[in-house]
Amino acid sequence: MKAAVVFQKGELPKYVTDFVEPIVQNENELLISVKASAVKNLDKLRASGKHYSLQNFDKPIVVGGDGVGLLEDGTRVYAMGVSGMIAEMAIVEKSRVVKLPENINNAIASALPNAVMGSALALRFRASLEKGQTVLVNGATGVTGKIAVQLAKYYGAKKVIATGRNEQSLQELLMLGADEIISVKQDDESFISQIKKSHKQNPIDVVIDYLWGHSAELILSSLKGNGDFSHRTRFVTVGGMTGDIITLSSSILRGTDIQISGSGLGSWTREEVKLLFAEILPEIFQLAADNKLKIETVNAELKDIEKVWGMNIDGGKRLVIEI
Repeated sequence: MKAAVVFQKGELPKYVTDFVEPIVQNENELLISVKASAVKNLDKLRASGKHYSLQNFDKPIVVGGDGVGLLEDGTRVYAMGVSGMIAEMAIVEKSRVVKLPENINNAIASALPNAVMGSALALRFRASLEKGQTVLVNGATGVTGKIAVQLAKYYGAKKVIATGRNEQSLQELLMLGADEIISVKQDDESFISQIKKSHKQNPIDVVIDYLWGHSAELILSSLKGNGDFSHRTRFVTVGGMTGDIITLSSSILRGTDIQISGSGLGSWTREEVKLLFAEILPEIFQLAADNKLKIETVNAELKDIEKVWGMNIDGGKRLVIEI
């Protein structure tokens, strides 16, 4: 079969026309004819062998963790792969399959789930977002950040503050539900001043953070209490796009009612993952089908995988390989 295959750790995927077709191993698996699979940072890290969820790399692997395709009976579904999904055929888990609405296209359906995992699970299960609360999305100009802004409003946030570097994307976020935008390109003092001003006007209940690094340090400093009673803020880290390590003063935690947690592979419970496939993704797919949730894609063909794998995609768009 045709597939995108990494033969050695650190190499780019290669377009292969005669890779061995995967075989169903047990009653919990299904064979799927893949039609589209999104290329995500997670896929690139796993292909390079650098992601914490993939320790061994002792044989060629097909890249791609999830995608859209047809079951043997013709049902069109989104599914998470047991085998790599950027290929003509793949094995998926029965419990991680979602039937798609008729009026959602393959590219959108394949691009959404990773962003939903990185936003909806953080908002619902780690942040426990309640209606009427204020949310700050740090790094909102990326694909997942844009979905987080939209879902925060959908889940009932009264105010959504979006931070990011790309000025054009920040302006676009105002049309996607953001109430206030803050550039992380400005000097530290100005950035902190804006966060403090927003926090004073509408106390920040939830921070969904995709950047970590220096901007996270500044936000945490901005929320620091002065020894009096402080507002409770749940700070959820979902990514580390600008650095995996920060300096955190003990006084921030001692002087502020702040809770720091993470959302990602390994932190979710089995029950939360079940709800993702049983309730959250079906609802999100329908929102997108009804044009109430926006995500942009850049589409390419499988045969061009070597050209597009490392392509610099405009901020806020997801690369999708169509098969």
